[in-house]
Amino acid sequence: MRAAPGVALVTGASAGIGKQICADLLAQGYEVLALARRKAGIDHPRLHSIEVDLSDASATAQAVRECVERFAPTTIVHNAGAIRAAPLSDVKLDDLDALIDLHLGCAITLVQGALPAMRAQRFGRVVLMSSRAVLGLATRTSYSATKAGMLGLARTWALELAADGITVNVVAPGPIRTDMFYDLVQAGSDKERALAASVPVKRLGEVADVARAVRFFTEPGSGFVTGQVLYVCGGTSIASLVL
Repeated sequence: MRAAPGVALVTGASAGIGKQICADLLAQGYEVLALARRKAGIDHPRLHSIEVDLSDASATAQAVRECVERFAPTTIVHNAGAIRAAPLSDVKLDDLDALIDLHLGCAITLVQGALPAMRAQRFGRVVLMSSRAVLGLATRTSYSATKAGMLGLARTWALELAADGITVNVVAPGPIRTDMFYDLVQAGSDKERALAASVPVKRLGEVADVARAVRFFTEPGSGFVTGQVLYVCGGTSIASLVL
């Protein structure tokens, strides 16, 4: 078991779930690299903000190289994401390609970059942020498909990397109160209230709910758990959800 926190890299770290994950990791003693298009907005001596457009493959690769050379992270939380909602008749393949790059291509670049340090220390924690939408949600063709791809990555990598002391798991949030959520549902609206009422636990999720799940997977003591998906969704993974 690893004695002390090391260096964690978190994508999509400037707001919402990603920012909360950074704060939670800092509270545990980690050095945190926050990758996002904007600074994380957290004033802490162990927080390093790296501004990068993770949808740009070459910019992502350069940022990862710099992070690996300077900090050698052994914990990766790939939280960055985008939705690009559209009914099937309006789905654009360019949108699908963009989300493949962001959700899947970026994950590959991140983990490939960190692998040498993880293997050298015989320790690694990878958490991919998927979504309850992988179980089906109207207008989410590109989003659901690429977020579902994360489950395949995690299960494959879990098998490949287990002998190196590296675990790979997935957190799949349901309706969480973030800016992205409120881009789709007006705050304080009848739709928001109806959605909360439809969740089995009768409330929407908070970013702290997700960060707690990430904490479990990243803990040094969680080395016997790999290739798993944890739905943080208030029970909507076993019930219907309409946004």
